[in-house]
Amino acid sequence: MVHVFSASNVFKFVFIILASIEQTAVVKSNPLCPSEYPKFGVPIYKGDIDMLQFAENLEHLEADFFLWSSLGYGLDKIAPELVMGGPPPIGAQKANLDFLTENIIREFAFQEVGHLRALKTTVGGFPRPLLNLSAENFANIFNEAFGYELVPPFDPYRNSLSYMLASYVVPYVGLVGYVGTNPKLIGYVSKRLLVGLMGVEAGQDAVIREYLYERAAKVVHPYNHTVAEFTIRISELRNRLARCGIKDEGIIVPPFLGAENRTVSNVLSADYNSLSYSRTPPEILRIVYGTGSECVPGGFFPKGGNGRIARQFLDKPSN
Repeated sequence: MVHVFSASNVFKFVFIILASIEQTAVVKSNPLCPSEYPKFGVPIYKGDIDMLQFAENLEHLEADFFLWSSLGYGLDKIAPELVMGGPPPIGAQKANLDFLTENIIREFAFQEVGHLRALKTTVGGFPRPLLNLSAENFANIFNEAFGYELVPPFDPYRNSLSYMLASYVVPYVGLVGYVGTNPKLIGYVSKRLLVGLMGVEAGQDAVIREYLYERAAKVVHPYNHTVAEFTIRISELRNRLARCGIKDEGIIVPPFLGAENRTVSNVLSADYNSLSYSRTPPEILRIVYGTGSECVPGGFFPKGGNGRIARQFLDKPSN
């Protein structure tokens, strides 16, 4: 269906936008809407900085993955100041996405740019780490998840469904990392930044999971496995790599893992009380490195993550 916008409709649309902006300005100056920060306390505690900077590794991964896939170019073009001289990602490319999926991923991409800007302007940052976004890297991840080599190799850029399955691999790791970091922060600005980031990451993960849940019974061509099985295998792989029990679940689960032990649908992954799982930096590194060790880089980060927390593990022997 083609939508034709008349001059009057365009003016109405512009008027609505301008009215919205004016209302926003009024709200910001309204004494009934005071600052959200407390009058006393520490805005950013010194110990908060390293923990928040650690998150920049995952935000860089998501930003370039989503930007390249939806636009055909990445952070170097969109916001080069946030790259801070880091090397370009390996193997990133435009994905073959349908209209709906491309719009979703483009929005995710610009959200990640905002996340990086918010983090780096609040707590400082580091150069973008070397990222491996190649189809070969994703193929290795899915081979490991299934326990054998998929033929042909899994390609996240092949089509929309393959891409959303690949996207299932990424945002959830950052989300559970934010949940794990939250109780360790002290500064009120630090906490506000984290929950703002966490809310959007949770939304992204929910959109991806719902997209896949709607197609749960669909067989992923050319493999003889359903979408649901793909998510289960990836979740099981992340649990194995992290080595800290079940903190990750596919979109279909046995009843004992469902909400109140009464569902097999699992649009949102959560614990017994339907609270989000949490992970520590070592768990996250074991997953995104794909090695099961926070001391051995690989996977999405061939040379390891950046920042004090990630780099300190690279100086230790593998456990």
